[in-house]
Amino acid sequence: MSKRKNKSEAPVLDMDAENHARARRTRKKTRIQQINEQRILDAALDIFSTFGFRGTTVDQVAQAAEMSKPNLLYYFRRKQDMYVAVLDRTLEMWLNPFEDIDENGDPEQEILAYIKRKLEFSKNQPEASRLFMSEILQGAPLLKPLLQTRVKSLVEAKSAVFRKWIGSGKIADIDPTHLVFMIWAVTQHYADFEAQIKAVMDTGEDPAPLFEDAYKTISRVFMQGLLPRS
Repeated sequence: MSKRKNKSEAPVLDMDAENHARARRTRKKTRIQQINEQRILDAALDIFSTFGFRGTTVDQVAQAAEMSKPNLLYYFRRKQDMYVAVLDRTLEMWLNPFEDIDENGDPEQEILAYIKRKLEFSKNQPEASRLFMSEILQGAPLLKPLLQTRVKSLVEAKSAVFRKWIGSGKIADIDPTHLVFMIWAVTQHYADFEAQIKAVMDTGEDPAPLFEDAYKTISRVFMQGLLPRS
C-alpha cells in the first residue's frame, strides 16, 4: 500500500505558474467555461488539501471533477497552474471583504463586519485556509509576488484608513498593520487549527454554535481594545 503524501511538502515549481494564473484571470470566458473552471478548482482544492502538491495527480483532479483529463488540461495545462489558481482564489476571497472596509463608515461596524466574514470563510472553507497556510509555511514560493504587491498595497491602503480613524479619535492609537495581522491570525485559527479545537472542545457536528461564540468573544475583545474609553 502506498503511503499518503505529506501535505506540507513544498512544491518544486517554476514561477511561470503565477503568470499563467494571471492570464487565466484576465481572458474573457463563456459562462460554461466559468462553471467548468470553478468545478475544477473545487475538485483541486479537495485533492490538494488531502494529498498535498506532490501527492496530487492531474488524473485525480479530473476524476474528482468528473471530466476527462484532456478536457481539464484545456483549462489548466499543468498541475502547478491548478495549484496556483486554487491559492489565488482563496486569497481573493479573503481580500474582497478587506477591500470593502469603508473609510467613511462607522469603524466598529466596518471592523466587526470584516471579522465576521473572515470567520465565515474559516467555517465554510477550512480546507482552503489550511492549504494556504501550508504554502505560507513553505516560504510562499508561488504567492510571494502577490503578497509583496497586491496584498502589501491593500494592507497599506487600509492601514491609512485606520490611521484616519485614529487621527479623528474614533479608535485607539494602535499600529494598523499589527491590527490586520491580529484579525487574520484569530479568524484563520478556527480553520487552520480545527483539529486542536475539536480535541479541546466538544464542538459537535454543527460548527455554527462554535463560530457564533467565537465571534461574540473576538468582537468584544477587539472592540474593548479599539474603541475610545468614555
